[in-house]
Amino acid sequence: MKITVIGSGSFGTSLAMLLTNKGHEVTLYGRNEVQMKMIAATKGNHRYLPGVFLPADLKVSSDLENAVRDRDLLVMAVPAQSFRNTAEKVSEITSGTPIVNVAKGLEIGTLKRMSEIAGEYFPEADYACLSGPSHAEEVARNLPTTVCVASENGGFAKDVQKIFMNDHFRVYTNDDLIGVELGGAIKNVIALGCGISDGLGLGDNAKAALITRGIAEMTRLGVAMGGKPETFAGLSGIGDLVVTCTSMHSRNRRFGILLGQGMPIEDALKKIGMVVEGYTTQEAAFELAQKYNVEMPITFTMHRLFNGEIEAEECISILMGRKEKNE
Repeated sequence: MKITVIGSGSFGTSLAMLLTNKGHEVTLYGRNEVQMKMIAATKGNHRYLPGVFLPADLKVSSDLENAVRDRDLLVMAVPAQSFRNTAEKVSEITSGTPIVNVAKGLEIGTLKRMSEIAGEYFPEADYACLSGPSHAEEVARNLPTTVCVASENGGFAKDVQKIFMNDHFRVYTNDDLIGVELGGAIKNVIALGCGISDGLGLGDNAKAALITRGIAEMTRLGVAMGGKPETFAGLSGIGDLVVTCTSMHSRNRRFGILLGQGMPIEDALKKIGMVVEGYTTQEAAFELAQKYNVEMPITFTMHRLFNGEIEAEECISILMGRKEKNE
């Protein structure tokens, strides 16, 4: 198949490598011409994946029109807050090409999931969301990874499963698009809290509690919005939550650790040097919780922190001091 991966960050690059190694004709698109020329010249995306070299037959491009025209599949691997702008540009070139999205987040302001935005620009195209515990650093090195693909078109989900799956990248299908997208978005917010807890040196018990209660509030919101509760016990729920809350590959956890250690928010964002999806998603998650009247204490606490109402060291005491209740 002719496939273009739109977005030359760590995950987009790792998926472009995977698809190329499966025998597809793949183009990796990035808007920065200088960066793409460097990737082409060195056969490596050393900014995001140091020490990893790209397959010789993987093409790279900074020309969007040439990259997306006459393709069999487009893989959207841009940050959630850039998804709309990118989708609009792509739709001016092609509006019917099937799309697989890997961005995990919610659009600030509209509170929309990525599938809802895609529906505005590609109403006739098949759409799927690929999600789950899948750090790019490990996918790029062919370490065992298992994810799920969700679509309203079950046949398309099965097609995507076959396109991506190999002996080290296992793909399950899922028919709960709402649940899969929400799990991938909200887990980043919970990971911020786990990072803060680690930065404060509060131990494993605190982190385990945040993960467990985090899955509870993710599920409450997901079900209120039409998702299935069992989805949040799967790869895009508890699976992605655990890896994001415990791994040093996780930007969201590392960002939280810096905050827990006392670093100001803006300095911590600069230190990470890449998009921290949980930082932006927490605003939309907070608004959705209010809209659907769902109790989400971890999300609410993160929102208060980033609005300047409380300091990082107050977050855990606020959560621990909540009124007693039944689990």
